[in-house]
Amino acid sequence: MSAADADDYLARFRRVLEFIDAHLEEELSVERLSRVAAFSKFHFHRQFSELFGVGVYEYVQLQRLKRASYQLAFREQHSIIEVALASGYEGPEAFARAFKRRVGQTPSGFRKQPRWEPWRTTYQRLSELRNHHMKPTHQADQVKVVVFPDTKVAALEHRGDPRRVGDSVRTFIAWRKQNGLPPRLSATFNILHDNPEEVAPEDYRFDICAATEREVKENPFGVVGKSIPGGRCAVLRHVGSDDTLGVSIRYLYAEWLPASGEELRDFPLFVQRVRFFPDVPEHEALTDVFLPLK
Repeated sequence: MSAADADDYLARFRRVLEFIDAHLEEELSVERLSRVAAFSKFHFHRQFSELFGVGVYEYVQLQRLKRASYQLAFREQHSIIEVALASGYEGPEAFARAFKRRVGQTPSGFRKQPRWEPWRTTYQRLSELRNHHMKPTHQADQVKVVVFPDTKVAALEHRGDPRRVGDSVRTFIAWRKQNGLPPRLSATFNILHDNPEEVAPEDYRFDICAATEREVKENPFGVVGKSIPGGRCAVLRHVGSDDTLGVSIRYLYAEWLPASGEELRDFPLFVQRVRFFPDVPEHEALTDVFLPLK
């Protein structure tokens, strides 16, 4: 098989993964998925499992339950029965059994207080799979140099184990709701002070922010007023899940920056969340990555 043939083969399977993301509420049979890839239905299941190390039915179930877990943890407007039906289950009982078997908690227990460490253990191999097979590719002309305006934000400063960021996100969502600042009215930013791969978990720093001109009064959520300083920034749009966000960040630092002749400004990398999973399919999430420049 030539390199071009191998690339085409992998691209056909990437289309399958994207199709699964976009159609989690529908029937996803081997026959239907094999048509997406233009492969024989008699061999598709084995091709899928040999390439990805997981069977297609298991992959579909894990992706459905991943979206369900995000809806349970971060989207309380969706009832458990709505989440169950959208995940392909006929009722909440079958959904609860499958969810507990995979995640280790009942859906109601996870909604009340997610235990993220066993959740991450369950989804580690899917994260690695997507990071390998769905990572973005970039070219220099995709990076734009813009002047970012001074932006006042309300910020929740997550400090400590990055595996606990989900708890901070839940707290910040509760503050936003109480203060009438949903993402559609207030841009969402994250300030990435540290690379979680390079610092001890207890030293990790990550700010969750919402743009607002309002004064941020003292509150029980721990949200404080801050600002993202204006100035020149290189910006690169990342398309896809956070599983592959590191690929886009590495491109900016390791490839674009050395070739650009630019120098970095004394402010951390930050991102703006434009389209969110689980509100859109995971491969359609949009995140703008900002690299502050002198």
